[in-house]
Amino acid sequence: MNRKSLILTAAALLLIIVGALVGYTYLSRGESAPQLSENDGEAAVEGEGESAPQPAPDFTVYDAEGNGITLSSLMDGKPTVLNFWASWCGPCRSEMPHIQEAYERLGGEVSFVMINMTDGQRETQESAEEYMAESGWTFPIYFDSDYDAAMTYGAYSLPQTYFIDAEGRLIAAARGSMSAEVLQSGIDMIT
Repeated sequence: MNRKSLILTAAALLLIIVGALVGYTYLSRGESAPQLSENDGEAAVEGEGESAPQPAPDFTVYDAEGNGITLSSLMDGKPTVLNFWASWCGPCRSEMPHIQEAYERLGGEVSFVMINMTDGQRETQESAEEYMAESGWTFPIYFDSDYDAAMTYGAYSLPQTYFIDAEGRLIAAARGSMSAEVLQSGIDMIT
């Protein structure tokens, strides 16, 4: 190998190592406990200097029998916790006990809309239902087999949770697995 090739090879290796370190540092920041980010909206409320929260976009998902159902009908005029998850997702699994506890405690006051990212391959309705039964989770789940909910909310990584007030406005969001405290903070913001 000549000197020029050796230098180019060393430079390429150094670039790969630096790129890997920068990528690792950047990506690992997302693995920390999620913080709630408030949605202050983009449209200003007329006559006020502050921005108003944006309305939660509607979508259609399916219940266990295959019936289409919209987010707006699931909210039923209540504050809503909207969660995107999959049974194969470790961070999703780690937050499920907190969601179950909150559902048992607040299920009559707060709507819990649990959207399973059903792609038909890695995640099927059967695998999601099996996971729910094995784990003993009792909150209702809905299947996003058409990706309508995922595309509407940009849910490309899991889990993602949105907190929607009783007026149907997006108030806060959490990306990544939530602790019980983060979940409760989000619920406090909408109730």
